Amino acid sequence: MQPAYVSISRFRVANGMESEVAEAFRERPHKVESAPGFIRMDVLSPSEDAAEFWLVTYWADEESFRVWHRSHEYRDSHAYIPKGLKLDAAATQLRSFRYVAS
Repeated sequence: MQPAYVSISRFRVANGMESEVAEAFRERPHKVESAPGFIRMDVLSPSEDAAEFWLVTYWADEESFRVWHRSHEYRDSHAYIPKGLKLDAAATQLRSFRYVAS
């Protein structure tokens, strides 16, 4: 399935827990995969800044993302965030994109 909508969330770890965050993403419970309209998720970290993470999700349409983002499953998925994690609020951003081509 080709996506129509992409959400990109960027955040920066502020307290040295980059390894724990990366491990939490690798070991995540994959709750979003059961969301209607979900296609795939990629988690990236720039080579020059291991504290920064980019979460890229691909969706069949924007409404599917919005429904997921408001759901209790979305909130439940955040229970796996490492305890004690602090983020740099100035480096936190959520962006929405139209998918154009691969």
